[in-house]
Amino acid sequence: MASKSIFVVFVLPVIFSLIIGVVVLSGILQTPDRELNLWPMSSLDGFSSDSPPIEIIGLSKQYSTSEPVEIQVKIDDSSFRCGDLYITIYSSGKSTAITQGGFFNQCFDENNLLPIRDNFSKVIETPGLYEIIIEMVSKDMKNISTKGIFTVK
Repeated sequence: MASKSIFVVFVLPVIFSLIIGVVVLSGILQTPDRELNLWPMSSLDGFSSDSPPIEIIGLSKQYSTSEPVEIQVKIDDSSFRCGDLYITIYSSGKSTAITQGGFFNQCFDENNLLPIRDNFSKVIETPGLYEIIIEMVSKDMKNISTKGIFTVK
């Protein structure tokens, strides 16, 4: 008799909770453009979708083989006032980096544009589709990133 009441009081609610949780999550994940993000970046908490915490400034959709790719990065997150900035260009669909720039100990004030007292400028001589990935790592090891796609003709 005691084992039956233990089952009803403790085990049965756990089973029902798991079933309801699976049904709710599967329903949410069926909607378009939804994904399960179990490890959200803490730096993105509290940001509205119209103002991303990091964006690429000056990236064109298309470059010629003699024109340099020159960009700056705008940071709108106060927890990233100082840190290391990494800019990497990949040939689209490949994991091999074409070029990479590292800008260390970047600290900024009002304009929020990086790199400071330096610039990122690379000429890509091979035509194709490229992906640029920007990552900012703060002093306390938080990171934010963004990416863009461009073509070289």
